[in-house]
Amino acid sequence: MSAVTLSLPITGMTCASCSGRVERAIKAVPGVTLAAVNLATGRAEVTGPAAPDAVIAAVQRATMCRRSHMILWSKG
Repeated sequence: MSAVTLSLPITGMTCASCSGRVERAIKAVPGVTLAAVNLATGRAEVTGPAAPDAVIAAVQRATMCRRSHMILWSKG
């Protein structure tokens, strides 16, 4: 599988802690070589040969932030 760069919209992030958790979850996916989550734009930039479905699943499993907003994949 070749390396690709994905730009994923993420909804529900309300604080830096949320974006940090999402970024750590994405970086833990096998095959991800670079991940950057931007709270202001609500996007994650992901590079590597990781399966897109695995990245999306990691985001969906990310921990809830203290304001109890679940971090969810947006199909936008």
